[in-house]
Amino acid sequence: MEEYGVLIIALALTGGLAGLVAGLFGIGGGIVMVPAMYYVFQTLGYDGDRTMHVAVGTSLAVIVATSLRSVSAHAKKGAVDFAVLKAWAPFIIIGTLIGTVVADYIPSRGLTGLFGGMALLLSLQFFFGRPNWRLADEMPGGLPRIALGHTIGGLSALMGIGGGVMGVTLMTLCGKTIHRAVATSAGFGVAIGAPGAIGYILNGWGSDAVPMSLGYVNLPGFALLAGCAFFVAPLGAHLAHSLPEKNLKRLFAIGLAVVGVMLLREAITGA
Repeated sequence: MEEYGVLIIALALTGGLAGLVAGLFGIGGGIVMVPAMYYVFQTLGYDGDRTMHVAVGTSLAVIVATSLRSVSAHAKKGAVDFAVLKAWAPFIIIGTLIGTVVADYIPSRGLTGLFGGMALLLSLQFFFGRPNWRLADEMPGGLPRIALGHTIGGLSALMGIGGGVMGVTLMTLCGKTIHRAVATSAGFGVAIGAPGAIGYILNGWGSDAVPMSLGYVNLPGFALLAGCAFFVAPLGAHLAHSLPEKNLKRLFAIGLAVVGVMLLREAITGA
């Protein structure tokens, strides 16, 4: 029982950190939750071929709550670009649904390796990325929007993240301010989390990878993480508008790189 108490506390702290990260960087918190849940499930002895799928699916379900809370807090400050959300959401949703189907054909070690590799790439963006880099003065339309929307949704569904990192990067490269990009990317999380969670429930239906789960969405994990993250996300949103984020982003990038290396090692060696 003591072991379960420690794990409950660990998940609660993870949920709080995920909510803070969601509000602060507009990334939905999945980049924190997925590896945390994966290691919690392993500690409990659930290390089968679909463990990572449950971590990813549960993260997407939690992202719905964190992103809704975060985008609401940002909207009160007038920072959300709803025109961008309306134009991009359909393509992100389609990409997300495709990603959930593809994920079911990838073994757990494959998803673990994908997450680890992408975590390393994202850590580089957090560490070296600059908000003043520009490729265009406005967001792309037409075929580029369709392709990029599908890519953001698909990769986010495979990793269990809200798409905020990719969304923030894209929007800042296309002339949006960092605060506008962070606030709007929180809305991307809703477009990814809701269809993503439904897809993981349906594609994982009947799976017994982790007890008390609907498909690949673990109910206790969702309740605990979402409950803690929901109340902390507004604090992150407030801090995003009041603190210099350069050093925070670099510290987060270092932690992300460590997690990426650990997951890549596990995917390659199986231990």
